[in-house]
Amino acid sequence: MSYIKPAELVTRMVDAGAYKMQLSTRDTLIRAFMGAALLTIAAAFAVTVSTQTGQPLLGALLFPVGFVMLYLLGYDLLTGVFTLGPLAVLDRRPGATFGALMRNWGLVFLGNFGGAFLVAILMAIYFTYGFSTEASAVGQAISDIGHGRTVGYADHGAAGMLTLFIRGVLCNWMVSTGVVLAMISDSTIGKIVAMWMPIMLFFYMGFEHSIVNMFLFPSGLLLGADFTLWDYLIWNEIPTVFGNLVGGLLFVGLPLYYTHGRPKARKARAAGRRARATASAPAAPAPTEDVVDTATREPARVS
Repeated sequence: MSYIKPAELVTRMVDAGAYKMQLSTRDTLIRAFMGAALLTIAAAFAVTVSTQTGQPLLGALLFPVGFVMLYLLGYDLLTGVFTLGPLAVLDRRPGATFGALMRNWGLVFLGNFGGAFLVAILMAIYFTYGFSTEASAVGQAISDIGHGRTVGYADHGAAGMLTLFIRGVLCNWMVSTGVVLAMISDSTIGKIVAMWMPIMLFFYMGFEHSIVNMFLFPSGLLLGADFTLWDYLIWNEIPTVFGNLVGGLLFVGLPLYYTHGRPKARKARAAGRRARATASAPAAPAPTEDVVDTATREPARVS
């Protein structure tokens, strides 16, 4: 399936990170908005499957359909740019500065939140017949998720906050692996299979994904769940964002870059230095050779 070796894969990762920082504000927001919308519709689908069948594994098995769609269409998630952008800065790509990185992260966050919140509103309407009845079983399940994964952490204090952060780290370890594996094949089926595996794992394990949570928790609040906006921000979204950043960069981006990207870069720089040294070295004097003077038949030395 046209497997891409790790050294070339890292080059693609760096190229992608640099490219995303050069996108206009409009394009960055549109791609982030649509990426989160597709992912969170898939989250609603997965919760629906899990609730109606009583089989959480089946929901997790099907959830990656949203991730696959958004990356095949070239949209963006905050969890992905957390991993790719810093590599372009480390590689000193033109235009890949710290300021450009912060701009990209901020715009993607805003776009993702907008897309996820729109889906939260639409799904709340869907689950309640336009807020005219009690939430359906699926809507109630989403409310329960919001309560358990905010107040549930708060009940454990510092230990709960640590657990929340670690779940965010583990989540983007898997999600960013999926982002990277989307580049490891040039065939569509190869990309789909590679992406599917880590995304299924993260969803089934209940790890904390900042973009999925931008849908689940506002949905819960709209459906009358027993937690507050402050609970959501402090006991889920903010720690999850930081955990996602650490997980994607520390366990996916940097290991690949330093073991597969940096050695290649060092070899290229060394080859360039050798080429420059050879080009700047003084030319050697032309060798002399013995010839015979045709008039005297005596050997003569010419240079």
